[in-house]
Formats: sequence, structure tokens, C-alpha cells
Amino acid sequence: MSTYRSLAERLSRGLVIRRRLPALFGGHLLYATPDAGLRFWRRNLLAVDRLLLSWVDELVEAGSVVWDLGANVGLFTLAAAHRASRQGSVVAVEPDDWLTSLIHRSVAAASPEIAPVQVLTAALSESVGLAEFSIARRSRAGSHLTAVDGSTQTGGSREIRTVVTLTGDWLLDHVPTPDLVKIDIEGAEGACLRGASRVLAEARPTILCEVSRDNGVDVAEILLGHDYVLFDAAVAPSERRPRRAVSWNTLAIPAERL
Repeated sequence: MSTYRSLAERLSRGLVIRRRLPALFGGHLLYATPDAGLRFWRRNLLAVDRLLLSWVDELVEAGSVVWDLGANVGLFTLAAAHRASRQGSVVAVEPDDWLTSLIHRSVAAASPEIAPVQVLTAALSESVGLAEFSIARRSRAGSHLTAVDGSTQTGGSREIRTVVTLTGDWLLDHVPTPDLVKIDIEGAEGACLRGASRVLAEARPTILCEVSRDNGVDVAEILLGHDYVLFDAAVAPSERRPRRAVSWNTLAIPAERL
């Protein structure tokens, strides 16, 4: 890691900046922090994560119910809430309480025309309970449950916290049934899907999941076993072809919807 990047990461700690979503997503104010990704130093959020916003554009429509599991600062949450409009709803789940505080601020500042947003400070796992959560020494986007290895980019741990863990099936009993579930939880995606068997079998949402190498076989078995068809979400929609293996960004669609 370069000296410049290391310095930028240290200077980013605790810093809150304001950004605006593109006009396509309502131009809403987003409270962000480069401590959750140096890319947030950029003012143009399309340049921050064009692919993430393209998935909102493709997969969320008026009336959609969206679960954002691993919400970070809420970029996907807020863009989806705009697209879903007042007829839909969004549930944002993020275990880092400082990041959820930023999501609350963004939602409070947004137009009342966006979908209602529920923000839960919790981690996703295969059981409801308590777990240890490591705040990454580098970007907080790399923070992870200590039960999994997390990313090679965490740079170690700043501190270990105790967090509440929820399951997808618990959420199904307490919040609106999802049409789309986005999962980005730093190596815990296998455990998350194991705790969401009713979600996959009964609710049948579209799944958009970042899959780490260690979870590839597990995630593929779970999704294929629930009769989902897998695609590489990073490929343009017109060029996607069904796969038997997951990709880093996996799009899983119930077979009956194809």
C-alpha cells in the first residue's frame, strides 16, 4: 500500500462529507465518509460506484420492496428508495452503528416521496444472537464478523465489537417481503443464505450478492438448490448467460421468473 493511500485512509477516519445522488436517482443528499471507501472523496457518485447504481436502475421499480444487507453508508439504500417511491419500501441492515447513523441522516434529509426506509443496526448470519464484529483498520467497508476471514483489504482490526445478528427468515417475519435482496457482507454471505431458507423458498426474491472466493461453492449450492438461475451481474443484461457457478457479483433469479 502506498504512503499516500495510507495517509488518505488515516485522514478519512471520522470524517463526514455530503454528496448528491445523480438526478436519475432524485439528487438526494447522501451523508458519506471516505472512511467507508476512499472513492467517496469523489463528488460524482456515478464515479464512486456506477455498477451499483446501474443495478438499482435495472432491478428496482415503483412499488419494489428492497432489502439492502450490508448497507455501508446507504448509497444503494437511498437510490433504491427513490426508485421504489412511496409505494415501495426499503430495509437497510448494517452492523456498524456509525454507518447506520449516516443512513439515518440521509433518509431524514430526503424527499418524502422516497420509499419508507427501515434502518437496522445488525449483522446477517445463520442464527439470531450476538457475535463479534471487527472494524477494519483500513476501510470500514471491509469490516466483518470475526467468524469469517473478511477481505484481504481490511488491513487488520481497529477494534472488536459485539453486535446483534439476525437471519433473513427472522426479517421475513418482521418487515415487508422482499422483491430484491442485495447482499454485501464481507464473507458472511454463505451463513446469511443458510439463515434465509424460507426467504428463498417462499418469498422468491431476486438476489444480488457479492460472493467471496471462500463462499463460492456454498452459495452456489444453496441458490441452485432453491431453483435459482445464476448470472454474472457485472455483465451487461443483454449479454448475460446462465451459469452453474457464482461470480464475484452474482445475480440470482428464480427459475420460474425466466
